[in-house]
Amino acid sequence: MKITWLGHASFRIEIEDAVLLLDPWLTGNPSFPEDRRADAIAGATHILLTHGHGDHASNALEIAKEMSIPILAIHEIAEWWGGNAGVDMVGFGKGGTVDAGGAKVTMVNAVHSSSMDFDGTRPAYAGSEAGFMIAGDGHVIYASGDTDIMADMDWMGDYHKPDIGLLCAGGHYTMDMERAAYAAKRYFNFKTIIPCHYKTFPLLAQSAQPLIDALPDVNVIEANVMDPISF
Repeated sequence: MKITWLGHASFRIEIEDAVLLLDPWLTGNPSFPEDRRADAIAGATHILLTHGHGDHASNALEIAKEMSIPILAIHEIAEWWGGNAGVDMVGFGKGGTVDAGGAKVTMVNAVHSSSMDFDGTRPAYAGSEAGFMIAGDGHVIYASGDTDIMADMDWMGDYHKPDIGLLCAGGHYTMDMERAAYAAKRYFNFKTIIPCHYKTFPLLAQSAQPLIDALPDVNVIEANVMDPISF
């Protein structure tokens, strides 16, 4: 299994027989080298969307069309794009599990917001924000999506038992490094954490050191963009 950070909150996850693109924001992402786009999407089999904001969803349609692959997303986004954008959508809800090339993708709760400019006029309701538990190759990955700490993390950690956390931790729009560390210690038993949604803009945290310092028994990886991490 390999996980590659694509900058901001975007990841490439090679797991089972799937290559999952999680919130692939590649065009206009200050953290992503656009000359590596072909490498980032090569062999992709599915796109996972946590919510509708542009820094997560703005490139999903073009990649789905280019690669002829489905997008897995909350029901409302799937209904609109499936009926109007000519792409294969798999719409599901929190608690639902979808098979993605042998990887089991379960949608779980997050606390944030979700909107999207569906028709080019104004942002509109885009269903609920979400995270994912992704199980395969002997691992469970918790992709938090944009979220703050929430009590649901208690049962999510106990029920799914993720050993890898992809945690949004840049602050301002999501939990910050200190809050992510608190959540990890209280609700989860991670072996590895890869923080994301940081460094992209000056408004966000520029270092994961507070998370590293707070979790001495966890392998907190400050990933390099387009540098695969093997498990």
